[in-house]
Order: sequence, then C-alpha cells, then structure tokens
Amino acid sequence: MAAAHSTVALIEGEPEDADPWDLPELKDTAVPWSALDTRGKVLRVSLSVGKAILLLGFLYMFICSLDILSSAFQLVGGKAAGDIFQDNSVLSNPLAGLVIGVLVTLLVQSSSTSSSIVVSMVSSGLLTVQLAVPIIMGTNIGTSVTNTLVAMTQAGDRNTFRRAFAGATVHDFFNWLSVLVLLPLEVATGYLYTVTKLIIDSFNIQSGEAPDLLNVITDVLTESIIQLDESVISGIATGDPAARNKSLIKKWCQTFTNATLMNVTVPGPENCTSPSLCWVEGNHTITLKNVSETYYIQKCKHLFVNVTLPDLAVGLILLALSLLVLCSCLVLIVKLLNSMLKGQVAVVIKKILNTDFPFPFGWVTGYIAIVVGAGMTFIVQSSSVFTSAITPLVGIGVISIERAYPLSLGANIGTTTTAILAAMASPGDTLANALQIALVHFLFNISGIILWYPIPFTRIPIRLAKGLGNITASYRWFAAVYIVCCFFVFPLFVFSLSLAGWQVLVGVGVPLLVVLIVIVAINLLQRRRPGCLPSCLRSWDFLPLWAHSLAPWDGVVAVITAKCCCCCKCCQVATDAQEHTDKDSVGKKEREHVVEMYDNPAMNAEQEVENEKKIDLMILKSTQL
Repeated sequence: MAAAHSTVALIEGEPEDADPWDLPELKDTAVPWSALDTRGKVLRVSLSVGKAILLLGFLYMFICSLDILSSAFQLVGGKAAGDIFQDNSVLSNPLAGLVIGVLVTLLVQSSSTSSSIVVSMVSSGLLTVQLAVPIIMGTNIGTSVTNTLVAMTQAGDRNTFRRAFAGATVHDFFNWLSVLVLLPLEVATGYLYTVTKLIIDSFNIQSGEAPDLLNVITDVLTESIIQLDESVISGIATGDPAARNKSLIKKWCQTFTNATLMNVTVPGPENCTSPSLCWVEGNHTITLKNVSETYYIQKCKHLFVNVTLPDLAVGLILLALSLLVLCSCLVLIVKLLNSMLKGQVAVVIKKILNTDFPFPFGWVTGYIAIVVGAGMTFIVQSSSVFTSAITPLVGIGVISIERAYPLSLGANIGTTTTAILAAMASPGDTLANALQIALVHFLFNISGIILWYPIPFTRIPIRLAKGLGNITASYRWFAAVYIVCCFFVFPLFVFSLSLAGWQVLVGVGVPLLVVLIVIVAINLLQRRRPGCLPSCLRSWDFLPLWAHSLAPWDGVVAVITAKCCCCCKCCQVATDAQEHTDKDSVGKKEREHVVEMYDNPAMNAEQEVENEKKIDLMILKSTQL
C-alpha cells in the first residue's frame, strides 16, 4: 500500500452516530522502515528534514507577520487609542474602562502595547491603579481575538472547523467568564488592588532588565521592514501636545540631546528660573536657562524610513501584506503538519499530548499543561502567537480541546510574566506602580484559573466552546457573526452607553441583563427539569421560528450569498458579452470593408491598373536581362 500523503487519509471511517468531538483514529499506513531499501530510507530522512526546516521557516514568518500586523494596527489606530485613553472622565466608570481595554487592544493587536500605555499613564499620575484594573482586564479579552481569526482559515472541512473554532474560543469564554465574576468583585471589594498592594509593600523589589528572547531572532526581519516610535501613543495618552503632530514611523535610531545653559529672553521677572539668574537690559528681561537641543546622528534602516506617505497609508499597506503572509503561512503550516504528522509519528505525538498520568495522578497532567503553556508563551513572548499556533493542531485532531484549554490558561500566565519582567525595568520612582499593574494582570489570570479549572464541573468554558463549535459547524457564517458581535458590536454598545452616563447605562443595561439571566435559567430548566416549568415554557415553540432557530437566518444568508454570486456572475457574463459584441462589431466592420472593396467598381478598376503596372514592370526587367 502506498504511503498516505495527509492525516485525512489516515482517518478511519467513522460511524454516523460517532461523537464529533472524539479525536480521529489514526492508522499507520506508511511503508515500514524495515521494508525500505537504502535509497528509500535516505529519501524519507531527507524529506522529513526538509519538511522540518520548512515548518520552522513558516513558523518564523508566521510570528514575524503577527509582529508586523501589530505594527500595522498601531499605525492605523494607535493615535485613536491614545485619544481614547486620554478621556479620564470615561475611565472612571469600571465597565467603560473594561470596554476601552478591549477596544484599544483590538486597535493595536497587542496586549503588551495597550498594557504599556496604561503603565505609562499610571506612572505619570494621570491614572490611578484602581482605575487601571478594569482596563487590564479588557486587554486580556482583546488579545484573544487573534487565534479566533486564525480558526476561520480552517472553515473548509466541517469537523476540522468545529474543533479549531472551539479550541480558539475556549480562550475567549475563559476571559469573559473571569471578567464576569472578578470585575464586580473588584468594584465591591478592591480584591486585586489590595492583594497586589500588599505584595508590593512586602517585598523590596529592585529594578531589573526585561529579557529579549524570541525578539532577538524576529527583530532582524521585522525591524528591517518597519520600526515604530511607541512613545508617541503614550505621549498622546499622557496629554503631550507635541506628540499629536509626530509620526509613529521611527526615522532616527540614534540621537543625542545636549542641554546648554543659555541667555533666554522672557516676558517678565516672574518667568525667570531664579531671581539671582535674572536681569534687565533695556526693555528685555533675560534669564539663564537650560536649553535642550537634539542632534540626529543616524537614520533607521527600514523600508519606510524615507517614505512620505501618512501613517494611515503605511499602516493599510502593512496590514494587507501581513494578513496575506499570515494566512499563507498558516495554510502552509497546516498542510505541512498534515504531511508530517502521519503514520506512527502522528500516533505517538497524539498519545503523548493527550494521555493522562495513571491513577491517582491523572489530575496532575492538566497542571503540567498549564506550566508548558506558560513556558512556551514566555519563550515566544506572545500569548497570541502560542494560542494561534496550537489552534490548527486542535483542528486536525492532534490536540484535544480538553488539553488545549489548560495550554491556553498557561499562555495567559506566560504573557503576564513577561509584563512583570518588563515592569521591573522601569525607573525606581515608577517601579512600584508599574509592577503593581503587571501583578494585577497576573493575579487576575491566576484567580480565573482557580475559578474555572481545578474542579471538572467548573470547566464551563469547554462546554460553551463545544456548543459554539457545533453551531458554527452547522452554520459557518455564524462564526463571523460571533467575532463581530463579541469583539466589536457589544464593546461599542457598552462604550456608547457609558458615554451617555451611568443613569443611561443602568437604565438600559440592567433590564437587558435581567432578560439574559431569565433566558439562561429557562434554558437550563428545559434541559434538566422541564417539569418545573409551565407547559408553554417547556420549549420555545411558541415563539416565531426565527426567534429560536438559526435555520431561517441560514436561508437568508444563503439567498444573499446566492444573489451576490449571481450579481458577480452576471457582471462577468455582461463583460464577456460586451467583449464578444465588440469583437463581432470589429470583425463585421472588417468584413464590410472587404465586401465594399470588392463591390465598389472604382476600387476594382484601380486594383486592375495596379496589377497591370506590376506585370509590365516584371516583363521589362526580364527583357533587360
């Protein structure tokens, strides 16, 4: 039997009533190593090494494209993010602070960037640590949209998409449920602020250096494409008027600032730096003042250093290119994994990743997965990169969603440890506040894990993700609806209510929340104890079909899609018909011209005279010879 070329070919036929969440059974259909001759063994080893090198190359490009994507989003929406953070009156509302954290992280596509803006505002005194806590929670939610978008690229196969989308959204549900519990607790008791304050006061923490791990490798490529001056966003957020007119694109990488004591003319004696350094000459008041002058020594070396395009145009160019590279690398990574993870290799890897320790130590496996997730995220310094990398593995059935869940929880912890080390590089006077904000992020994720992981019954994010995966497998368009509503429409709706004032927020939000709680409670009773409900509420059949089923909406989407495709086809047909008509008209004109030439007696006579002249000339030449 020939060797299989993909994992799909290794999947056994499943019975119709099989659980779609069971990992596909893999069969070793490859030619055994012992049955290969020397040439076959050399060829197999060479192919395996080549595929491994290609996989590492695509992973490198994938990580770099995520970095460029973050820079592109900062160019497109970075200054808007700074303006959002500048509105301190809105930030005083905890719910608005949470939503702003989500929106800003979506704009810059980096929780590290949005967290650093918060830290700079706290350090400058524009924002207190208490007000910054909800924003940090929001950044935790906003960073999980990347792997959800990555799962969309696997929509081709229904079962693969079911597993991939559930593996991505289990991270979303964990973050939302943690906020649902911990934000009211923080508002009522100040739990996160109090505990982190005690930690900061208890230890004599010294400044340190934030490590550069994977960035040492990726910066070689990313910094040759674009370099950003992130102090501009922080400057806008902290109210620096000069920062608003600056470009985010870094032009000079090496500068020197020199402070010189110079005579400066001031409006009056009250503007002097000191009475002893102030004198009057005629109608002018002069004082001695340190004047800083910046000398630009060396320009940066990246593609856009000499480009005169505005930040928005450069950002859109990088956004399109990085998304193209990101999707291409992801597709190629999945294909390579399908090709490499076959036969005995796939069986061994799948067994190692999904097997629990023997009784009574089976519970330890999940916590080891959390540690592995935290360590890997610490190495790559991005939770988005790590969770986006395991999403395709969940889709093709190598990692179960039960194992992907603790790995995602570990990724949440790993990204906070990087933030803690980065905060320790802060100056001594701002170290305490910066480190407290980073510890708030860390404690928030630890508290979420305590809530939603240790007891199997509390692992609600897995059940919710599987339910959403089943829906999106049946109605794939619902995945796009989920992303738009969960990460854009809902945060913008809450933010709009917050701008209107807390009275409007309470007046609109509380009734909606009560209705949502009632619907969830009725759904639970319908499944568990329908006898407790009145006969009319034991099902939702009394409502119109569109109000309790996605099937009618699926029909609407199908009709709209068909019309769009029909319009595109009609336009194409019309274009082709027009081209065909133009060609026919040109051909017809040529034919008419030929017919006219032969039918016109004058033209025929002229042609005959020309022919006679040519014949006479030929006879004359032959006679001369």
